[in-house]
Amino acid sequence: MRNERYLIAGATGATGGAAIDELLSKGARVRALVHRDDERAAALRARDVEVFIGDLLDSHAVQAALKDVTGAYFVYPIMQPHLIDATAYFAHAARHGGSVRSIVNMSQISAKADARSHASLSHWYGERIFDWSGVPVTHLRPTFFMEWLTYGFQLPLIAGHDLLMVPAGKGRHAPIAADDQGRVIAQILLNPGAHAGKTYPLFGAEEMDHHRLAEILSDALGRNIRYEAESMESFSDRLRKAGLSDHYIQHITSVYSGYQDGEFAGHDDTVERITGRMPMSVREYVVANRERFGAGG
Repeated sequence: MRNERYLIAGATGATGGAAIDELLSKGARVRALVHRDDERAAALRARDVEVFIGDLLDSHAVQAALKDVTGAYFVYPIMQPHLIDATAYFAHAARHGGSVRSIVNMSQISAKADARSHASLSHWYGERIFDWSGVPVTHLRPTFFMEWLTYGFQLPLIAGHDLLMVPAGKGRHAPIAADDQGRVIAQILLNPGAHAGKTYPLFGAEEMDHHRLAEILSDALGRNIRYEAESMESFSDRLRKAGLSDHYIQHITSVYSGYQDGEFAGHDDTVERITGRMPMSVREYVVANRERFGAGG
């Protein structure tokens, strides 16, 4: 492991940061690809992480970042378009750099050839680009992150109004924490052979609907959090007023439509099998982040 180096894209994001934590805990050498040379980059350097400044849409920056690395983690911001371009640059650089023996690709559970979301469809084609590159790849398809509870369009309602409101209908999912995904990413990079060519759906500890999610929030926060099923029209309008892009709104409304149809449902033991640990529960996540949920309405 001493001579091996692992590149983490999205290193200041939730899954990238968690993967770095796990890799460093195993004594691995880590290179981070970040957008800006800011205090977060400085914090990575302070932990002996090699920092490259660049953008996944800059093919030259991607080639430089992938030079002399053994394995790499690819993740692209869901808020932004041009995922296929970024995937192609990354796959080409990995194939022709000569040293990359494995890639872990962050896809999503809604990725499929007939996806309603443009972003989900791009993820499906992105998976195929990595497959065609010839570099051994493992695709991860997580369900909704627990971090979505502390995301912009949900957190203000929970924190200020004790309200969980999204167009989830009667859909179900097993929320998964970024920390658990980071451990999966790191373990696959460190032990790629058994995972090459695999596609893993990633689920958290318990499958639930949003009524159950509201019950757990209520118990963990000591407040009465209620779930209200929002219409898709109201949801779209709320996101538009919040200034979110058309690209993102098209994605998230399509995703919730699929969610209502059961596309995010399911549960298995993949996280435990790969990492040796049970995934974090929703209650554990909420308690750990209690201050972010505010005092309620």
